[in-house]
Amino acid sequence: MAGDTTTIARPYAEAAFEVAKAEGTLDAWADELALLGAIVEDPQVGAQIGSPNASSEQLRDLIFGVAGEGLSEHVQNLVRLLAQNKRLIVLPDIARLFTQMKTLYDGLRQIEVTSAYPVGDAERDELAARLKAHFGGDVDLTIEEDPDLIGGVKVRAGDVVIDGSVRGKLERLSNDLQF
Repeated sequence: MAGDTTTIARPYAEAAFEVAKAEGTLDAWADELALLGAIVEDPQVGAQIGSPNASSEQLRDLIFGVAGEGLSEHVQNLVRLLAQNKRLIVLPDIARLFTQMKTLYDGLRQIEVTSAYPVGDAERDELAARLKAHFGGDVDLTIEEDPDLIGGVKVRAGDVVIDGSVRGKLERLSNDLQF
């Protein structure tokens, strides 16, 4: 489902990013979209959004009521548009995509590294330097441990995945051999 909503959310996120960039309000937009995404992810609000009995106007007013007075006019217009098109459910994806675009624009890559073993400070620094050279910009590493990888690391930077884990290699070998 995330893939479907991401496809729907991407044009909205791109348009919001362009408006925010032109206005010089990227940080404010990111904060407001994060708030809206959290509101929509709330189980009670999500149930209302998924209800066929709720009108677009009721849902819009619900979002505005929970968000309070802090939303800019442009963000309010985005909420109105999403409510009208019955796409409020994609607000968390819009917030996520917007944050990714802002991070890239700021020249910082958010990179998730999953390692089979604990990563020490020296290894972390070397990994960060190599990833910085590979991606051509500053990197912010998040490192998690997953013993199921058997050995090696798995790197995710946005849509790019580099799977250097033993488990990944075994899966590719199994697919190649058609097991």
